[in-house]
Amino acid sequence: MEFQTRCIFLVILLSLALLGTLNAFKLVDSDSMTHHRITTAAILNITADVCKALAQQEGRDFVLAEDSLSVQNLSEACLFTDSVKAFQTAIAVISGRNAWVDLRHALDEEYHFDDESFVRGRRLITRGLAAAKANIKQENYQAAQLAVGEILHTLQDFYSHSNWVELGNRIAFSTLIRADLVFDNIADINTPTCRNCEGDNCENNILETVIAEKKITSGYFSLTSSSKPNGKCSHGSSLDRTSKTEPRGGINKDAVDSEHGSLHAQAAQVAVTATSQLLQDIRGAAGDGDFLRFLGISRSSTSSGVVLCFVIDTSSGTAGVLAELKRLAASVVSNESDKPDVYILVPFNETSHGPLKKTSDSDKFLSEINLLSASGAGNSSEPRQSLSGLLLALAEAPSSSEIFVFTSGPPGDSHLESTLTALIENTKSAVNFLLTNLSSVQSGDLYRTLARVSGGQAIEITEQEFNQTLTIVTDALKSAQATLLQVVRNPGAPETFAFTVDASVRTLLVYVTGDSLTFTITSASGVSQRSRESVGRLGTIQKVGNFQTVRLTSPLQTGQWRININSARPYTLKAIGESTIDFFFDFVEVIQHPQPGFTALNSRPQTGGNASLSVSVTGGSSVKVTEVTLSQVSGTDTVAGAVEQTATGDYLVTMSRLPEGAFSLQLKGENSSSSSSSSRASDMLFQRQSSTQLRTSAVAVTAQESGDWRPGSNLTVNFTVATANNAGKTVAIRPTNNRGFAMSYPASLTLGSGGQAEDKGTLFAPANTPSGTAVTLVIEATPPNGTNFNYVVMRLAVTAEETDVTPPECESVTVNANCTRNCTLRTWDFTAVVSDGRQGSGVERVSVREARGTLNTTSLPGAGGFNVTLASFSTSCCSEEVVLVAADGVGNVGTCLIRSGGGEGVHAVSLLLPLWVSMVGLTLTKALHGS
Repeated sequence: MEFQTRCIFLVILLSLALLGTLNAFKLVDSDSMTHHRITTAAILNITADVCKALAQQEGRDFVLAEDSLSVQNLSEACLFTDSVKAFQTAIAVISGRNAWVDLRHALDEEYHFDDESFVRGRRLITRGLAAAKANIKQENYQAAQLAVGEILHTLQDFYSHSNWVELGNRIAFSTLIRADLVFDNIADINTPTCRNCEGDNCENNILETVIAEKKITSGYFSLTSSSKPNGKCSHGSSLDRTSKTEPRGGINKDAVDSEHGSLHAQAAQVAVTATSQLLQDIRGAAGDGDFLRFLGISRSSTSSGVVLCFVIDTSSGTAGVLAELKRLAASVVSNESDKPDVYILVPFNETSHGPLKKTSDSDKFLSEINLLSASGAGNSSEPRQSLSGLLLALAEAPSSSEIFVFTSGPPGDSHLESTLTALIENTKSAVNFLLTNLSSVQSGDLYRTLARVSGGQAIEITEQEFNQTLTIVTDALKSAQATLLQVVRNPGAPETFAFTVDASVRTLLVYVTGDSLTFTITSASGVSQRSRESVGRLGTIQKVGNFQTVRLTSPLQTGQWRININSARPYTLKAIGESTIDFFFDFVEVIQHPQPGFTALNSRPQTGGNASLSVSVTGGSSVKVTEVTLSQVSGTDTVAGAVEQTATGDYLVTMSRLPEGAFSLQLKGENSSSSSSSSRASDMLFQRQSSTQLRTSAVAVTAQESGDWRPGSNLTVNFTVATANNAGKTVAIRPTNNRGFAMSYPASLTLGSGGQAEDKGTLFAPANTPSGTAVTLVIEATPPNGTNFNYVVMRLAVTAEETDVTPPECESVTVNANCTRNCTLRTWDFTAVVSDGRQGSGVERVSVREARGTLNTTSLPGAGGFNVTLASFSTSCCSEEVVLVAADGVGNVGTCLIRSGGGEGVHAVSLLLPLWVSMVGLTLTKALHGS
């Protein structure tokens, strides 16, 4: 919803964002509801509803610590405290893609329901919703998040840009998410809809006949033309030239000071309800478990909520390593705690790589890894397709994953270095290489470089030492790991490093990787332990090959710790701790028009200008960020940013400039929950650091796909490359995708007089591509000097055209109930026949909500010549209503509301959220009125 003034010309908007001249002050303004706040409220709303239902099924109470929803209190009530960072990241991705629509589709009326473009706008929503469901079915959750964020923008805009609220409606318009329902009663092109506003007063400018006949209309908008159909409403705002043409004024409710701003709060409330309704529909299609995974949430009592990602060399000579990895996998799977939530496995050898296997089933993962065997030439100097395997893993793993590559040979695909660097910077995943019996030091150089860039380790050992290093894998499976310090030195030199251990840090590990080095670690109280002391006053130290692990004994002393390293050789240092306080960040394009917000850059920031970052922290409302700095990895240059907290609780950080070369991000803050009358003020302080090395580029790259991508068809991707002072020069272009799909792209572009060039390329999806397949495309642009390249990373999806748009129905319901006495002593049951019709894709899932009991389903031949599902359910008489939810093979969802009194109603979409909607209403009221 454009809950701010509407539109600025797209070219100007992109130029301002590129030059970094947009200010952030409107992002902290809480007078009006923004897309981000509406989206976040709805996500919390539905997540709470799912968690309440799961608690009911598990026979426990669902109790929130406060009377309003927040990520922190919801995570505690829902038992997913280990997934807080992933949940917040999912919200950020969805909200960021929502804001992206205003950047890339600012003047496309159907994306905003402007110009009465209702049919095309509804088509965007229903197609995007079908794509999101297909992506979730394929476990491509990030692609689904992007699809949902994009369509939520259009959905929310309907309530701000149309007259739905002026018609007296305070409920969501379900037809917008239902392709099978008729969208009628739209004011046609010849129907007048507005009169002139009376001066600045536009409250009654919609014609009485439109209100009386319940005609749906929206405002017309243009930056460049004042013309519009006769008698039609305008969107309004100072930027809308049509609003100066009779009938003058506008009807948008984007902000409290818009032409219809008196209805802004009502429009925002209905937008929250509509967003909740769409999410509820996705929940019905996916099921509660996959819906929570779509939002980054793992609730298993044995799961750590992390990803276990192995990229494994299966060349001859790796049999011993494979055997150890199989034993490790069996141990991880059998463990009662710290189980991964997702398993990713990518094999490779001298001549091939893949296929990638991804599953949340631990037994399936164990079966897949046990199928691997060593084969091939067996020469340790033979190049491997290790980087091709790593590319598959980086494209598939969630952001901030720990990826482990096991190999004994050099890479034979070193041309992928820049592509892998782009994916590492984009995903901020750490890549750890465990290198056994390398034939030469040089054969591991590229592995070491990628490890340093990602914040991982390059561990060099013999095969006999291999099993001793696998503790780094089990360490990574522990939940809520935060980086306190990350240092890379090449060349090395004697140096002392300081880092803060705060009260939230439960355990502390220090990794030191490098040859010919010694170190001393000193606690906050001055107690020291040297590297030669395997057991000392602070903990234990293990050395294997070039890798040393320091395990500090808990409880830990809070305050400033130090570690002094003495080495003239390259080394890395990393301190990590289990903590509820962590952060994630992105470089962003800040958008002030048509609505304030920001969307993540999928490329490097520009050299020589200012930049903006969004920073989100975990740990609850007591955690405050006070300082964000960017520091050179190999140098002394440090740039401090201006930190502002936005209305959503995130932080927008403005950098006046960026360091040269590689740099990393450091964050400091205060945790007020650590304070007490007896605590030191220093105990409140914390510090965290990004592991990923970042860089700027003098080249700017942007790209946008065109249209839907169907199996058996090409997708066109338009892209633009720009760089200053290089008119007439040639920029090399290189595309890469993780599916191996055929591509057609120019090898280079010649820059025009403005230092800019545009072109397009295509990707072909084979006809047998499953609907919901996610494709990661990296387009690299290298300037004439051959250095300081840039890239754009695109997350695309192939989705089939769906011909089945009708949800399943309850054809008959039989209720057997006698609930006249004490409800705790009696039960009632029902039987329902659920059908998806002759032309449907078939009933795939049946579940119940609002009650705890026993559900049984059976597939039977129906009278119409197609199968139907017989569902029977028994529950306590204390549950007077049950919602039966049925989803078909393509994600259409139907619900039946069944009552113990015998009454039943059939609804295509059901939104049963009285508690959470009231909480969201309270939150909105407080936000809008400052109470």
